[in-house]
Amino acid sequence: MKKIVLGAGRIGQTIARDLATDSDVQVHVVDRDDDALSRLAPIPNITVETADLSDASSVRRRVAGFDQAISVVPGHMGFETLRKIIEAGVDAIDIAFFPEDPFALDAAAKRHGVTAIVDCGVAPGLSHLLVSRAMRRLEDVERIRIEVGGLPVARHQPFEYASVFSPADVIEEYTRPAHIVRNGKPLALPALSEVEAVEVPGIGTLEAFLTDGLRTLTRTIDAPFMEEKTLRYPGHASLMRIFRDAGFFDTTPVHLFGGSVRPLDLSSRLLSRAWRLPDNGEDLTILRVAVQGTSPSGMRQVLYTMLDRYDPETQTTSMARTTGYTATAASRLLAATTNMGSGITPPERLGAFPEHTVLMLEELRRHGVTIHESETVVSDPRERR
Repeated sequence: MKKIVLGAGRIGQTIARDLATDSDVQVHVVDRDDDALSRLAPIPNITVETADLSDASSVRRRVAGFDQAISVVPGHMGFETLRKIIEAGVDAIDIAFFPEDPFALDAAAKRHGVTAIVDCGVAPGLSHLLVSRAMRRLEDVERIRIEVGGLPVARHQPFEYASVFSPADVIEEYTRPAHIVRNGKPLALPALSEVEAVEVPGIGTLEAFLTDGLRTLTRTIDAPFMEEKTLRYPGHASLMRIFRDAGFFDTTPVHLFGGSVRPLDLSSRLLSRAWRLPDNGEDLTILRVAVQGTSPSGMRQVLYTMLDRYDPETQTTSMARTTGYTATAASRLLAATTNMGSGITPPERLGAFPEHTVLMLEELRRHGVTIHESETVVSDPRERR
């Protein structure tokens, strides 16, 4: 089987290295960064190609003839990249987290006989898979809450944050409205809003704030209350609101000294230095998925928790592990499944099939990514707010 990985950042490299361990798979990686590609070129089963993937017209030509394409491009390139993959008739795993509606490509995917598993990282991705798994244990689901965060172990003022993927995509989380559901009605609220303190065992007090991570869940799941919140060290949300409200994340060009620049582009470049996780720097990823609903024994909550850490043996960041290995698990599942059907497939639809969930969770466990599951009775009305 021939698989092409579009993007060779930390997560793209993790995906390529993992897929290349399958002796019957040939992996081809495309990126414009020669240094990143040079780290992959010596690995058996991997070939590399230098190219600018921002030229969407060239994507279709490059993916043609492959069995699968795994898109790890920045979010602003994601939708058009996936469109070109679909037009080439190639099955896709996508973790680009683009702002457009992925179901806008559903008709095209079906027309070309393509299965495109979208939003297939840690959250969205693994989180959605776990929501579906919990729903099989409940009758009427009332409430879904997802908390997720990737953080550096070493905290440094003023940001106390480090990014292991595109800073522009992180900024997008802080500017894109958060789509949630309350009292059965969809709402769009400002990102970075409704900040609250949460306690995470083994980590301590973090802050949680609304971001736009529910994605397809607002269309595929019928629950009166749904929200996702991002986790950071306390104070980060306030600082990011100052940057955002002052215009540092604006996309309208500012004219300066005879030229022009988008504030977002300059801020992304500067923050990529300030947020850079050093080589061998340790990070951690937290995921909590709580699903409440009725069961024969009353109102219950199914809770999934994950606390993953940097792997010093393979020098792989936790965010690359949890995101990348979810994507490679989906890639292997897609290759092994003949009845997936064509069209846009969000992870929660994979989770509706017990055998698919088992395979993906076993793949993650094989890499040391462990999900803890518990179920409790919800008796205090305050717990159901």
